[in-house]
Amino acid sequence: GVPQGGPLSPLLGNVMLNELDKELERRGHKFVRYADDCMIFCKSRKSAERTLENIVPFITGKLFLKVNLQKTTVAHISRVKYLGYGFYRFKGKCRLRLHPKSKAKMQKKLRELTCRGNRWSNPEREQKLRDYVRGWMNYFRYADMRALMAKTDEWLRRRIRAVYWKQWKRVRTRYRIFRALHLEEWRVHELANCRKGTWRAAQMLRSVLTNKILEKLGYPSMLSQYLKVAENL
Repeated sequence: GVPQGGPLSPLLGNVMLNELDKELERRGHKFVRYADDCMIFCKSRKSAERTLENIVPFITGKLFLKVNLQKTTVAHISRVKYLGYGFYRFKGKCRLRLHPKSKAKMQKKLRELTCRGNRWSNPEREQKLRDYVRGWMNYFRYADMRALMAKTDEWLRRRIRAVYWKQWKRVRTRYRIFRALHLEEWRVHELANCRKGTWRAAQMLRSVLTNKILEKLGYPSMLSQYLKVAENL
């Protein structure tokens, strides 16, 4: 009868599932549990299937809890998604990475925050991006994703430049801004009269709206933020 997502729900969930922890310890299993999300580690697939067959009746029969059998599966650790993280082996050790589904979700959110049609002011967009990147990075700081963050930075900056290019839709506006940035006159003329599409023009703006300028404007760098908070560099 407790609403899902309420503050009391995880507390009561931990109270109920504490008995599951004790049972798994009694059986000698290695496991990890966060609220109602649990992984049990076994040496082989047969052992994992046997454990699943034995532990589900305990949860349903002893604890009187329902088990979502569609989400409860036996899989190799490299194919598991747990709390947004994925796993891989490196030099004999298990390491954390960003799961592909978490990556897709992150990119979708960044697209929403850099959408050219959301009618936000530039300071408002900057603040929303900073807040999202800070919170997201603090959560995924244990993942190995330095190369991914560098690649994401390039893509995100290009989307930001596309936003500005769309705002500078008038040729005279482009002339005024490019001259204020002290570009050579031939370069000002070339860029101001550009007739390429928005995405292609955004790439050309790399020499105008440089990374340093975007940083001064307040836009976050995924890689810089990651290097500040990463736990496993």
